[in-house]
Amino acid sequence: MADMDTSLKEIMQIEGAIGAALADYTSGMALGTIGGSKDLDLAVAAAGNTDVVRAKLRAMEMLNIKETIEDILITLDNQYHLIRPITGRAGKGLFLYVALLKGRANLAMARHRLRSIEEGLDV
Repeated sequence: MADMDTSLKEIMQIEGAIGAALADYTSGMALGTIGGSKDLDLAVAAAGNTDVVRAKLRAMEMLNIKETIEDILITLDNQYHLIRPITGRAGKGLFLYVALLKGRANLAMARHRLRSIEEGLDV
């Protein structure tokens, strides 16, 4: 099991990663961040993406969908943004977020690697 800092460092090893965060979608707070730039404020991104997660959970509830979210993908002109809710009981209400450069990232491999990191995360 890896701690938060180790897991965030592992996320940054994904090809094309430009920033990552572990966030709480109940409070909107980033518990940890790594990377980013003047154009990518990870605390702001984490807070904003809590609304995305909450909206999807509400929509699933209204539709009576009993499945869990594996990940949420947002595709921009030059970036992929991946949101992966933590599935373990200790991680309830938390999600991993990673921004990737579209031209450098392999989306399938990034999703696979993020799933593996999430499964090994000890929060």
